[in-house]
Amino acid sequence: MTDIISTVEFNYSGDLLATGDKGGRVVIFQREQESKTRPLSRGEYNVYSTFQSHEPEFDYLKSLEIEEKINKIRWLPQQNAAHFLLSTNDKTIKLWKISERDKRAEGYNLKDEDGRLRDPVRIKELRVPTLKPMDLMVEASPRRIFANAHTYHINSISVNSDYATYLSADDLRINLWHLEITNRSFNIVDIKPANMEELTEVITAAEFHPQQCNVFVYSSSKGTIRLCDMRSSALCDRHSKFFEEPEDPSSRSFFSEIISSISDVKFSHNGRYMMTRDYLSVKVWDLNMENRPVETYQVHEYLRSKLCSLYENDCIFDKFECCWNGLDSTIMTGSYNNFFRMFDRNTRRDTTLEASRESSKSRAILKPRKVCTGGKRKKDEISVDSLDFNKKILHTAWHPTENFIAVAATNNLYLFQDKIN
Repeated sequence: MTDIISTVEFNYSGDLLATGDKGGRVVIFQREQESKTRPLSRGEYNVYSTFQSHEPEFDYLKSLEIEEKINKIRWLPQQNAAHFLLSTNDKTIKLWKISERDKRAEGYNLKDEDGRLRDPVRIKELRVPTLKPMDLMVEASPRRIFANAHTYHINSISVNSDYATYLSADDLRINLWHLEITNRSFNIVDIKPANMEELTEVITAAEFHPQQCNVFVYSSSKGTIRLCDMRSSALCDRHSKFFEEPEDPSSRSFFSEIISSISDVKFSHNGRYMMTRDYLSVKVWDLNMENRPVETYQVHEYLRSKLCSLYENDCIFDKFECCWNGLDSTIMTGSYNNFFRMFDRNTRRDTTLEASRESSKSRAILKPRKVCTGGKRKKDEISVDSLDFNKKILHTAWHPTENFIAVAATNNLYLFQDKIN
């Protein structure tokens, strides 16, 4: 299954949406502009460009296959007519340029129109090439390749607010890159112990602060988040802030450590809060308060009784992502059975919606879903025991300014928007 979507990301304006898949492909969708003839067409995203970003490789020194699967895509802010994005698999980050061509030059001096070189003896006059219109072509070209800096699998890339640097994180190290320099990076976090048998935690995600270019956070498999300031030292092994919620001893179980591992961390757009996703919940932290989150939302608490079977079928290791809406007022994250959850931070109301073929018919209204945990099941409820754990929504994205969301359900991409009256 090479077409399973592994990452989804809107660009800064929201007019482009990129997806990466297990087969190393990147597909970019472009939003249709509203036209006088079709006033409601705005909002439809159509395929704009498709290209192969990564190929499968083999590391002969370690006898390891390196998958082509795209782990993350991050857009750069648009500076000119072209668009740029970073994409990464487990080992190699690439910077891609996506540009349009709708004119071609005709009347070359040294070659014929079909591209063959002309005999210099036959060239008797000087021609001025002219630009002629042609069908629109979208070209994706790799501009830079950032390789050989990670021993372990890359799980995160994050573009800094200075737009000149970015970070890449693997299980044990975080590197800082300059976008113009491919042959060296600076190691800014290294948690690898001298003796690997003493290893107790790994880095699971990392992100730069949206406004302060010296601040970044990274989360760990132990459920902790460290905030680091690059001004204090070049190697940020000592954190500035340490966020951790004390564990309730009464609820401790064999699975406690596994389900407390953080799979995603995201700063709010205003930079005041950050959100973390663990297996069962989403937490919102105030950067000024380290000892506990200010908000906790249960995503699928009804699975707590099912942790044994989720451990046996490896689902307990699924890495769910989370995202903010443009106003930081609502958060979204995925669940099983192709359900995804939305939490309104102001009203504390939460909604469960389903991404399915039925719900994706044009202009269909999504009906909230409910999961019943025991006793009598109402007509429109679904029982915990009949949830499909093979259908899971790990990747979601929210348009930066509008109520428009992208939801990846295995190999299908669903786009939903607020209903327009």
